[in-house]
Amino acid sequence: MKTVVITGASSGIGKAAAQVFAKAGWNVAATMRNPAKETELQQLKNVRLYSLDVTDVASIGAALQAVQRDYGRIDVVVNNAGYGVDGVFEAMTDEVIEKQFDTNVFGLMRVTREAIKIMRAQKGGTIIQIASMGGRLTFPLFSIYHGTKWAVEGFTESLQYEVAAMGIKVRIVEPGAIKTEFYGRSRQFIKPDYTTDYDSFVNKSEKISVDAGSKGEDPKVVAETILKAANATGNRLRYAVGSPAPLLLLLRKLLPDSLFFGIVRATYKI
Repeated sequence: MKTVVITGASSGIGKAAAQVFAKAGWNVAATMRNPAKETELQQLKNVRLYSLDVTDVASIGAALQAVQRDYGRIDVVVNNAGYGVDGVFEAMTDEVIEKQFDTNVFGLMRVTREAIKIMRAQKGGTIIQIASMGGRLTFPLFSIYHGTKWAVEGFTESLQYEVAAMGIKVRIVEPGAIKTEFYGRSRQFIKPDYTTDYDSFVNKSEKISVDAGSKGEDPKVVAETILKAANATGNRLRYAVGSPAPLLLLLRKLLPDSLFFGIVRATYKI
């Protein structure tokens, strides 16, 4: 049986991925900051829970070593842990910006670095980064979130060249609007309390974003694509999944900036 490590497996896409991989017969190392709180995954016979905080280098090393001890080999690492901050950039403090990048970018890089060490020694493996359609196009009020996902895209695209000779494949999964806590309890929305200048813009843009999230697809759709990417033997880098990601990414590629930006502005009525 192959072994997969999934970060951020306590909810959303990460939890759905753990369930899909388990059903497919994989050994699943489901990692999260507080495994004691997770009850559903504990009931699956080929799933084990591990404590891992992507902002803590020591916890990453300890978790991956424990998985190696338990299973002997790590075939796939899914970098799913992350969250979103949206709102008015002017009102965002250094602390907010740094926390967003520490989790979504530096955390992903930390896990990737440790995974490479293990996979280089075992002469093979696959690293799957959960990015977003927002890693190659943008929407209003998501400036720093987009900044993290664009960073993940560039980092991973470059990384593929240096690890290929060691038998390590990298993939990027780019979800569209998915029903997760990204739009719910984990959402962090920020706007200034010292001016009303942004209010009209925020009211229009936020409504469109929330509506899109409420109509999003089930995380299982993304989980199944992650499994597909894990099983793939070719060198395909990107997997867009979940409406409207495939269509929007195609339009972003084909249309000039002015036309694509015009479509976004018309959609948001800004």
